[in-house]
Amino acid sequence: MLNRCHSSCTLLSSCSAVLFLVLLQNQIVSSALIVSMRNHHKSHHQRRPIIQGNQSSCALFAGTWVRDDSYPMYQSSNCPIIDPRFNCRMSGRPDSDYLKYKWKPLNCELPRFNGDDFLQKLRGKTVMFVGDSLGRNQWESLICMILAAAPQTSTKMSRGDPLSIFKFLDYDMSISYFRAPYLVDIDVIQGKRVLRLEEISGNANAWRNADVLSFNTGHWWSHKGSLQGWDYMETGGTYYQDMDRLVALEKGLRTWANWVDSNIDTARTRVFFLSISPTHYDPSEWSSGTTISASKNCYGETTPILSGSMSPGAYPEEMRVVDDVIRDMHNPAYLLDITMLSGLRKDGHPSIYSGDLSPQQKANPQRSADCSHWCLPGLPDTWNQLLYTALFF
Repeated sequence: MLNRCHSSCTLLSSCSAVLFLVLLQNQIVSSALIVSMRNHHKSHHQRRPIIQGNQSSCALFAGTWVRDDSYPMYQSSNCPIIDPRFNCRMSGRPDSDYLKYKWKPLNCELPRFNGDDFLQKLRGKTVMFVGDSLGRNQWESLICMILAAAPQTSTKMSRGDPLSIFKFLDYDMSISYFRAPYLVDIDVIQGKRVLRLEEISGNANAWRNADVLSFNTGHWWSHKGSLQGWDYMETGGTYYQDMDRLVALEKGLRTWANWVDSNIDTARTRVFFLSISPTHYDPSEWSSGTTISASKNCYGETTPILSGSMSPGAYPEEMRVVDDVIRDMHNPAYLLDITMLSGLRKDGHPSIYSGDLSPQQKANPQRSADCSHWCLPGLPDTWNQLLYTALFF
């Protein structure tokens, strides 16, 4: 509820009055508060981004992409659950070299994913991806990778919003996806969407009993205009029409982190956080100073960036927030720090080869290319290979 309604007032009139006051307050809320929060963020996040956020003898997240003709690990035609917007081959992508790269960490070999081993080790368990459509990208990838190894196993699929579940019946194992782009709750109050930066229980009840939890968020926090997923943000009982988006992200992530610390038994449940998945809308981030890129985004890109040639400015500011929040957790989530290795894969996006696009949109890649999501098969398979490594090696 919009809350704080006096018991002697009717619910409708009280909430209307509170909403009016909130709207009025939004116009006069202290700009000093917002400036203070923004300055706190700028001073608090000047550390350089970490490459390897977890203790390990292998620097899993620093390395290079090398060609390997044994990839991909599955064919899109053999995996019926791939969302059309991720199914680049089905949507007419003509090149295939982007499927032939594997991630090579600096000082070790990444174990090859073994779908049968994954099923055996997680027999009777539940795996859940929670977050935005990048989490869905990874969820579908993992199911395809397992199906390629165990094509005869009995399965059952139920799609829903916010929860979709894929069950491997012979193993009593399920892999689920829960759509929660901000992780924290959104409530609809008098027709307005309110992003509750300090409330998460509405979503989190669905996550509580999973054996493996993989979270992600990031992209939706920067959306504006028609793409913005909320009308108001609420924190500390005050409603804002807007605030510094990195400040809002940090508040939401700390709510998530506090919930994990308070509600998840890490002796029973493994908790992962997928770092910010980069986009490739700006060729200046991968073109050298002497080279003029003919493309306006990822459209037409067919090869990875040479390791080390990515502009430092391409590292998302949001990762500094993720870094700080996870460092401060009592039981830190395992950070799958895929940001830099994914940043090298300008060739891995659907671009115009997405089932969501009309012929007219495909004819205008400058406006329509999807340089945020990833083709399947493709890069999210490597994310899951890293998840598999972190779980069992």
